[in-house]
Amino acid sequence: MQIFITGASGHVGAAVIPELVSAGHTVVGLARSDAAAAAVAGRGAEVLRGDLDDLDVLADASRRADGVIHLAFKHDLMVTGDLASAAESDLVAVNAMLDAMTGSGKPFVGTSGTALIAMMGIAGRHGTEDDAFEEGYRISTENAIVAAADRDIRSSVVRLPPSVHSDLDRHGFVPGLIGFARQNGFAGYLGDGANRWPAVHTRDAARLYRLAVEAAPAGTRLHAVDDDGVAFRDIAAAIGRGLGIDTAAVEPDDAAERFGYLAAFAGVDNPTSSAATRELMGWKPEEVGLIEDIDAGHYFR
Repeated sequence: MQIFITGASGHVGAAVIPELVSAGHTVVGLARSDAAAAAVAGRGAEVLRGDLDDLDVLADASRRADGVIHLAFKHDLMVTGDLASAAESDLVAVNAMLDAMTGSGKPFVGTSGTALIAMMGIAGRHGTEDDAFEEGYRISTENAIVAAADRDIRSSVVRLPPSVHSDLDRHGFVPGLIGFARQNGFAGYLGDGANRWPAVHTRDAARLYRLAVEAAPAGTRLHAVDDDGVAFRDIAAAIGRGLGIDTAAVEPDDAAERFGYLAAFAGVDNPTSSAATRELMGWKPEEVGLIEDIDAGHYFR
C-alpha cells in the first residue's frame, strides 16, 4: 500500500516510517519545514510539503493514498497550555481527511491518548478499549474517527499512553519531566506518587500502527500499552538516578510551578489494559519497559 502519514517527521513517525517500509509499503510523509522534509526523506518516504492547516493538501493526499496514518498534533499549543485550540485543529484536519476518504473502504488510523480515560473519571480499575465517552479533550476527534466506519472507511484509533519512550524520544513527556527535574533541582512526583502511568516503547507502538493500517477492523479503538501502570514515584526515581539528584514530593498547589505544561498530567492515575488489542491484532510488545529504558541512560546524554 501507499500510506500517507501526517506527523511523519516526529517522534513516533521516526519509527512508523521504517516499520512500514520494511513491510513493503511505500510512504508519503507530510513535512512543514526544510528540516522536517529532510528527516522524512532520510527515513525512506516521499515528502509532501504542508501542515495541519493545509486542509486541501490533507484531503488530496488522503484521497490519493491507499491508507492514512494520522500522527500529527499541534504540540506547541499544548505546551503553551492551549489544549482546546490544539484539539480543535486536530478535529478540523481529521474531518477534512475523512471527508476525502468517504466511500473508499480505505484504512484511516488516528491517534488519541489513554490519559483521557482517567480524565473522564474512570477510577478503581484498568481502562480498556471499550471505554468511550460523549465529549471531552480529544474525544470528539476520536469519536469522529470511530464513526467513520459508517461512511465505508476502515477507521481505527490508536490510544497512546503518556510515556511513549525510546532513544527516538526528544520532546515527549519523559524528556519534559527530565527538563523540569533539572529546573527544580529534584525529580518530583505529585502527592505520594502512587498514581500510575502506562507506557510503551516507540518501536512497539510503530508495529501496532502498521498492523492497524493493514488489518484493524472498522470502528476499532486500540491501546498501544506495554507497561500497564508504572508508579509516578518510580518514574521520578529513575529520572533522579539518571541526573544524580534526589526525588521529592510536590504539593498539588505547587504542581503548575514544578511541572509546567505537564501539571495536568502529573497526578493522573491511568492504569490501562491492552489485552483486547493484543488478542485482536496479534500484537505483542518486544522492547524494554519504561524504567529499564530510562535507566539505559540515553535520555540524559
